[in-house]
Amino acid sequence: MASKKILIIGGVAAGPKTAARARRLDPEAQITILEKGKYISYAGCGMPFYLSGKIHDFDHLYSTSYGVKRDPEFFKSERGVDVFTGVEAISIDRTNKKVVARDVETGEEKIFEYDKLVLGTGSNPITPPIENLDLKGVYRLNHLTDAAAIKQALDAGEVNDVVVIGTGFIGMEAVDAIFSPRRTVTVVEFRETLLPGILDPDMGKLLYKSFYEQGLEGRFGEKVLKLEGEDGRVSKVITDKGSIDADAVILAVGVRPNVKLAQDAGLTIGETGAIAVNEYMETSDPDIYALGDCAENTNLLTGKKVFAPMATYANRQGRVVGDNVTGRKSTFKGILGTGVLHCMDMNVARTGLGEVQARALGYDIETITVATFDMTHYHPNSNKIVLKMIAEKGTQRILGIQGLGKGEVAKRADVVAALIQYGGTLDDLLNVDLGYAPPYNTPIDPMVHAGNALKNKLEGIANTYTPAEVQAKLEKGDDFVLLDVRTAQQFNMRYIEDERTKQLALGELRQKLAEVPKDKEIVTVCVMGSRAYEAARILEGAGFNNVKFMEAGMEGWPFDMEDF
Repeated sequence: MASKKILIIGGVAAGPKTAARARRLDPEAQITILEKGKYISYAGCGMPFYLSGKIHDFDHLYSTSYGVKRDPEFFKSERGVDVFTGVEAISIDRTNKKVVARDVETGEEKIFEYDKLVLGTGSNPITPPIENLDLKGVYRLNHLTDAAAIKQALDAGEVNDVVVIGTGFIGMEAVDAIFSPRRTVTVVEFRETLLPGILDPDMGKLLYKSFYEQGLEGRFGEKVLKLEGEDGRVSKVITDKGSIDADAVILAVGVRPNVKLAQDAGLTIGETGAIAVNEYMETSDPDIYALGDCAENTNLLTGKKVFAPMATYANRQGRVVGDNVTGRKSTFKGILGTGVLHCMDMNVARTGLGEVQARALGYDIETITVATFDMTHYHPNSNKIVLKMIAEKGTQRILGIQGLGKGEVAKRADVVAALIQYGGTLDDLLNVDLGYAPPYNTPIDPMVHAGNALKNKLEGIANTYTPAEVQAKLEKGDDFVLLDVRTAQQFNMRYIEDERTKQLALGELRQKLAEVPKDKEIVTVCVMGSRAYEAARILEGAGFNNVKFMEAGMEGWPFDMEDF
């Protein structure tokens, strides 16, 4: 019997992972990868670290952990896989199971036969309708060649005033790579906050506050219209609200699935614009699979189809497809949109649904935002973090979590992702047996602390305002007392300047209750929220019937202090 012919189109992440798994399962299969680019099986997620100088050797981005370059020779000798770089697949003959491919340099065409075909064609960066994108000094950060071009410009001293257009993961990774006190870096975002669609607006604003304090300039709610240049090089970015000096522009407005090959072959394209696949990653043709950035995913919470170009999904799906092209029946059930980011000394993590997403989908939800330490506060490595948790009101089913701060938030999102996948509720979260020692955690994990706070809120024990709701009350001129229960020293360092603000330390509150008016609404506030909660309970116990506390305290306050 002739050996099975497995043809893989695309050689960045999904394709090589499929090939590696398929080879381990079927030593006799003829496995071939076609990749139109120069590099294969490279670490796209490592590009920012190369730009920042944390990775010094460009070759490390496409080398194994033991130092061997992943080139065609490597795949042939160590994997038994034939790899053709600089070769682009241009058509699929599904009836005769053949693919026509073309050498990108010579134009020579060649036919490849298959029994099973795998499409890992990835995505293409979106090109917005901005004039003069062809000016020198305009870059993207989607491929290794992009990283090499930016690094060359950095090393030549050509990058001083940088504008990054778009603040998704790629845009913020670019910011992290190039940000320096020696450069002016400005981000321009069409929507109102950083990481739109990834973080809720309140969390995005809080993240930007940290970046702004470090020197990053943000222009939000602005549309880039055109670029202007001098002597063929970019010099300004023109938006609908003004202009920004720039000698370098990084375009990072997102990607679209690369589906032309599949579409031309008559394969079904899904509602998201990506290739439709079932749980086995099969397309509408059972002998053709699609995975990675070109394929649709299913959201595990909502059941809806989503486009989610993430390296983790490409690699996980590669294992599934490697199983299935060799005769197994493995499944890829779906995703939760779990993502993490490190940028300008801040960690960001999220999974599940955000508040905006959940409300738009019709969920009846409650949220809580808490500020705390990622490990015991006395440990020298402890750092503050802010967590926002979303749950369904009736069932108390956890729907999502978002976190940011200098401390550890990724592992919290990972635990919540596992709980969400199996239908976990707040009670389930509170009963998870988590590890504790001062260098790793607090006795009650911050994520569990958030769950406790949200459960208290749902049960009416904790009555709160978010920082945004407090800001709105201040702006509207509502008659209330903003009772700051920090110490006088803490208060004087940073406080909300308003005649409605009153400072009274928590330790003095029981003795000075007469100084707090009972005929007004009282909103308590502290550094991180815990003392404000205690103060609210003291006041309620003393007969005050209109009391709330501000979630996350001043750590969660993203606004200017003197605007009221």
